[in-house]
Amino acid sequence: MKSAKDSAAKFDDLAQQKRPSLAVEFWYFLKYNKKWWLLPILVTLLLLCLLVLVGSSSLAPFLYTVF
Repeated sequence: MKSAKDSAAKFDDLAQQKRPSLAVEFWYFLKYNKKWWLLPILVTLLLLCLLVLVGSSSLAPFLYTVF
């Protein structure tokens, strides 16, 4: 049986570790939960957001000539 001191020390060690970024946490979520179908949705949303941001900037005239 583990003592309370050992579990408290383990908790302190875990609390002092650096937290992973959101992208890394999302990658681990996809990897361990086998939710690979979320990846194309996320990529499409990111590309759409990029298109909206570029379309509202000074690069918009160059963007319209591409399409």
